[in-house]
Amino acid sequence: MKDIKKEIAAVIAGAVEGLDAEGVEALIEIPADSSMGDYAYPCFRLAKTFRKAPPLIAADIASAISGSPLFEKVQNVNAYVNMFLSKEEFAKTTVDEVLEAKDAFGRSDIGGGKTVIVEYSSPNIAKPFHIGHIRSTVIGNSIYKLYDALGYNVVRINHLGDYGTQFGKMITAYRHWGCEEDVRREPIKTLLSYYVKFHEEAEKDPSLDEEARETFAKLEKGEKEEVELWQWFRSESLKEFSRVYDMLGISFDSYAGESFYSDKMPAVLDELREKGLLKESQGAQIVDLSEWNMAPALITKSDGSSLYITRDIAAAIYRKKTYDFYKNIYVVASQQNLHFQQWFKVLELMGKEWYKDCIHVPFGLVSLEEGTMSTRHGRVVFLEDVLNRAVEKTREIILEKNVNTESADETAKTVGIGAVMFQELSNNRIKDYTFSWDEVLNFDGETGPYVQYTHARACSVLRNAGADIEKLAAGHIDWSYICSDAAYGLVKLIYRFPETVAEAADKFEPSVVTRYIVDVAQGFNKFYHDEHILTDNEDERNAKLLLTFAAMQTIRNGLALLGIKAPEKM
Repeated sequence: MKDIKKEIAAVIAGAVEGLDAEGVEALIEIPADSSMGDYAYPCFRLAKTFRKAPPLIAADIASAISGSPLFEKVQNVNAYVNMFLSKEEFAKTTVDEVLEAKDAFGRSDIGGGKTVIVEYSSPNIAKPFHIGHIRSTVIGNSIYKLYDALGYNVVRINHLGDYGTQFGKMITAYRHWGCEEDVRREPIKTLLSYYVKFHEEAEKDPSLDEEARETFAKLEKGEKEEVELWQWFRSESLKEFSRVYDMLGISFDSYAGESFYSDKMPAVLDELREKGLLKESQGAQIVDLSEWNMAPALITKSDGSSLYITRDIAAAIYRKKTYDFYKNIYVVASQQNLHFQQWFKVLELMGKEWYKDCIHVPFGLVSLEEGTMSTRHGRVVFLEDVLNRAVEKTREIILEKNVNTESADETAKTVGIGAVMFQELSNNRIKDYTFSWDEVLNFDGETGPYVQYTHARACSVLRNAGADIEKLAAGHIDWSYICSDAAYGLVKLIYRFPETVAEAADKFEPSVVTRYIVDVAQGFNKFYHDEHILTDNEDERNAKLLLTFAAMQTIRNGLALLGIKAPEKM
């Protein structure tokens, strides 16, 4: 896409002695009120350079650049140079770019040759895949898609929680109260019931906790019976998780979880000792971080068993050696902020200069209306249940309204699951929120179904026109027909898509894309209502059809970055 800011900066720098294009570009703004121009250049900072009042400088610059073919009009208002682009040329450039790129519109090669790792989802095996997991799963998936769109080689890692004391508890519970047939029939719900029962019984009999610790120690040492039970729990859990990932259309390049790094931890411990970082504290091994106002990083427990932080350090070192990453991104809840600060600091103390390329992308927590979710108390909402209910409600609406679709079941799945994902990605990721069935299943307002419906509406216009877009684009187009307020407003929105993708990736914030495609959908609907697209005037109709196609393609590409499908009929 042509960089308009760069072009404006070049025109200003070329017309005014003493200004450089890079400095000018950094100050160019987009006015909130379009009546003040498409772009504006503030002149306050130039007062010292030119020894003049800013309004006088603005008047001189406006006069100097007003003859450029880039602009339809240039005016100075107080200390601002307000610039109105040549609408026809801007519309042509923007729509042509979409027509040429199609599904690749918004993509670039900024990240060519660089590898980015995104770790996301990462549920604990033998525990429910609940509504709280959707945040890491869909935010991480969207961040992967954003970096992929920017040309990076992206490695998607599902760092499964498949190790730790919890498995000592699970194995202990299974031995006391388990039934193989029940586990095979309903793995997650059955294992969850054992986990809940363990904690209930441990409150009455604390010796169970000691038994669980001993069991996990045996698992770490590779004892046959413990390892076989653990592997069984893991494989049964992955079957359940895969079903949910398939519903969401999400996949991974690696399922290397915590257990994968168990044989890599001794080398980490040796290195920490060699560098004089390990200290003993009540039989445990720690790294003292008091100098940085942090609690000590607990590396091994007094019984010698490992902890999350040990495995995370081993994983980061392994990933750097294996992938030589440019960025190593962790999409993990904000309640783990201290954990990440601690082990990033340990990496720094170990002399790993690439520690600064390890990035924690935190997100807010999900709670239930009746309180905080708790696996050990069995208070959870299964994610699969949420997705199935969303699909079922959507199917009811489709049948009730007799929606034009070739497959009610397929459309219900696309729209229902899309609604859940869109809602998750519509707010700033750091915000906490309370899960509500009414909110998830509300399709009114600025929602996924609204955006999907707008895409389907644009597809319907193109179908009804029966036009060959490729043939139209190759012919003469009178771009003056898409210079009205509604049409030109839509053109300006479409133009912003590539920079929106880059901004969202830079901020690790999918909601930037979500809000943007709502704006494009609203812009198209305004254009659809204000203008007659399929007019008898062939030149007018052709120009408007190309703009309709550009809007449809932009919405489709934006939804794809969120991991959401764009139905053509709805």
